[in-house]
Amino acid sequence: MTMTAAPPRPATRRSDRLAPLAAAWLGLWGLLALLATITGAGYPFGANDPRGGATSLLRLIPVDVAPPLFAVLLLGAAVAALAMSRPAARPARPLRALLAGYAGTVAVVLTVVVPDAQVLALLGYAPMLIIGAPFGWPPVDYAEVFTWALAVRVAALAGGLLLAGAVLVWWRRTGDACLACGRGDDERGWTSPAAAARWGRWAAGIAALIPLVYASTRLAWAAGIGLGLSDDTLTELQDSGAVWAGLGLGAFATVGAVLTLGLVQRWGERFPRWVPGLGGRPVPVRLAVIPASLVTVVVTAATVGLLASPQFWALGGDVFSAATAPMLLWPVWGPALGLATYAYHLRRRGACRRCGRG
Repeated sequence: MTMTAAPPRPATRRSDRLAPLAAAWLGLWGLLALLATITGAGYPFGANDPRGGATSLLRLIPVDVAPPLFAVLLLGAAVAALAMSRPAARPARPLRALLAGYAGTVAVVLTVVVPDAQVLALLGYAPMLIIGAPFGWPPVDYAEVFTWALAVRVAALAGGLLLAGAVLVWWRRTGDACLACGRGDDERGWTSPAAAARWGRWAAGIAALIPLVYASTRLAWAAGIGLGLSDDTLTELQDSGAVWAGLGLGAFATVGAVLTLGLVQRWGERFPRWVPGLGGRPVPVRLAVIPASLVTVVVTAATVGLLASPQFWALGGDVFSAATAPMLLWPVWGPALGLATYAYHLRRRGACRRCGRG
């Protein structure tokens, strides 16, 4: 009996849905921005942000200019996504670059500029809010936490990720790369598993160290040590209970640092034996790559917002104080985590079932 190789798998329908989904999502929010332009209500950023929007670059755009600007950007991106959903022949190089450049720029704005630090804060506080809600702790008004401005930030992040995925699939389809894995005929040595293991270790080490440095200050404040804070400020944090919120953020950052190390450790590839029901089984690649990629984007967005905030530079009275110095490392944290995640993907993706490369 002779065995024949399985035929290449067709392009996944899941990837084909990205462009239509992005077009629908962006079109919906583009119409909402157009409605805000007409009615003068509903735009949640800048002077209309109930929390001030101090960590948002959008505060620099007048509230009467931003809605029509977003309407044009979003509706234009929806049209671009629709154009990418058509499995047509490769367009001319200038048109291909122009379409990908415009859609890619809008995706960056939606994922990095709009969310700012509030989305990262939501992720950090989420465990405390979920666990403590039945017990009335922390004593916060949830209506002040889950605002329309926060919902729009999360929606922008979702739309930006959908659009980025659509651009990636379309770029592969119209180029020489495999639609499934992205490999082409000009694969470079630095993307090999062995090379990715080398530079990925450095990236993962840096990406794990930075949140640990940040966590050390928050843990110190919870212990009554005012690293970078005046005695009055530390007392105010203790009296308001905010120091315990900082402790929660420090714990969240510590867990994140440990999980980051999993990108280069054996237990990040196979579940430890003590994990019930999963011990010894391979860790699904997407189980590590998707959350790490999301955190990369959110951290980068928070970095942009923090560095653009005057309040951040005034915190502690000195930009090199222990209060702010850990966050000054955040511009390195996002790229390092992104590289570590990509290296993990390169090491574990294996041979492509569609094109056979690898």
